Amino acid sequence: MDSESETEVVIVGAGPGGCLLAYLLARSGIETVLIERHATLDREFRGYLFQPRALEVFEQLGLLESVLGLAHERVSRPEVVVYGRPYRTIDFAALDGAYDYALLMEQPPLLEMLIERASAFPNFEYHDRLPARDLLYEGERVVGLLATNRRTGEAVRIRSRLVVGADGRYSTVRSAAAIDSGRLDSKLDLLWFKLPADAVGEIAQGRYGEAGLLLYFGLGGGVAQAGWFIPRGSYSDLREAGIEALRERIASVDPGLDGVLPDALEGFEDCTLLRIEPGISERWVEDGLLLLGDAAHIASPVGGQGNALALADAVVAHEVIARTLSLDPGDGPLPACALGRYETRRRPAVEEIVRTQRRVERALTALVLYGGRVPKPLRRPLLRALFSLAPHTPGSGRTAELFAFGAEPVRVDDSWFVRPESERSSGRRL
Repeated sequence: MDSESETEVVIVGAGPGGCLLAYLLARSGIETVLIERHATLDREFRGYLFQPRALEVFEQLGLLESVLGLAHERVSRPEVVVYGRPYRTIDFAALDGAYDYALLMEQPPLLEMLIERASAFPNFEYHDRLPARDLLYEGERVVGLLATNRRTGEAVRIRSRLVVGADGRYSTVRSAAAIDSGRLDSKLDLLWFKLPADAVGEIAQGRYGEAGLLLYFGLGGGVAQAGWFIPRGSYSDLREAGIEALRERIASVDPGLDGVLPDALEGFEDCTLLRIEPGISERWVEDGLLLLGDAAHIASPVGGQGNALALADAVVAHEVIARTLSLDPGDGPLPACALGRYETRRRPAVEEIVRTQRRVERALTALVLYGGRVPKPLRRPLLRALFSLAPHTPGSGRTAELFAFGAEPVRVDDSWFVRPESERSSGRRL
């Protein structure tokens, strides 16, 4: 990439939200540059679930068939097993939606597909190994960014009408704009690791026993993802106790894993620690700047909402950006007063999801941290009774609907789309 360049929109971060927004903008004829700090997309991502509402977005774009062609597993009725007895958590088939299942899949193939589709448009560029370092300002307005070309070591300056920070929970863009992430306290962390798919079968499950709470689910391609909840800040103690002690605790919850854990968990290098630290940033837009996905709001892994929130953000941001460019065909930064329509629409929906996640997370925290304090003769019958009653408690139906469909429906505004071979000028709709 040239050391100096200009574009209408530069997106930082090739995750689900950034890639979908790049595709939507490219398909709308808007000059778009997507930059990614890593050399490839083939790395460990932490979000695997794509809810029915996400499938509706892919269907609206004509991409669902291609998405279903990628390695994945379908989940319709995830369950939790408490001391050997199963309890259903959500039944997607019983909800009123177009799809009665969610997808579990690795992210890289999906991201590569979205970038490939965006690349069919001449107004789109993708550059890897190009981490953003800082924002460019003129007065109080963002007018672009500074990056480093890791191939050459050279500084790169990209001027733009809009910088989109889609670079995750530790967003460089958000930090450069001095926007507080609004992190919330949590008492749990999550240890991720991979298992062979045939060790867990086709059911997405949580399993609770004396030693703790385990979850696992297939991802397609012969691979399954597993997670082990641990008290916040206890990872160093876990490492000090040794990998064999961890394998024993996991196997005590699911003895069927005893034979595969020595190969799947040879050491702690096979684990990825996810710190559960949800939050909602104090603001998502400024003149020339928009935050999206985890850069704007960090989802808890509870309920697997991160991907769905990021995709919905991208759909709404696309319409706002396209309309703002069409109404303001100049060359200055897009004004916060216009971009604010994106935040006005998305913030209430995100806040409702985060509140719901926090309620469920508090229940999980009590289970992981304090379940063992219940007197042993009462522990199993009490916990089983609680899980039996959970689907019938007030608000449980709304929680299921939120986790499946989000707090509000979003629909792609395809009135801005152009054909791949079409050109566009002046930021206006053709």
